[in-house]
Amino acid sequence: MLALTRSRVPESETDSFLVDARATLTLLRAAPGFRRGHVGRCTDDPTLWVLCTEWAGVGAYRRALSSYAVKIVAMPLLARALDEPGAYEVLESVAADVAPPPPNDR
Repeated sequence: MLALTRSRVPESETDSFLVDARATLTLLRAAPGFRRGHVGRCTDDPTLWVLCTEWAGVGAYRRALSSYAVKIVAMPLLARALDEPGAYEVLESVAADVAPPPPNDR
């Protein structure tokens, strides 16, 4: 399953947001069922950020969030989250088999 948490972060708070996001990912990474995680910023709106994590299942995700340490460390990050659904069931998945060709800059 995918968990997406979007946040609106003023540019003046970018550094503290990244500290919180990294600390949250570090804790989540140790949770059973965690597969991978990313933090990204929107290229069209630098105040819009996303924390994306992938889990073995919804149970693993919910158990990780119920951890006391995660609640304490992730609270500053989650306090900035937009109020919208964030858990998604993966229905189709593909991976790159080979590196994409270089862009044609001519």
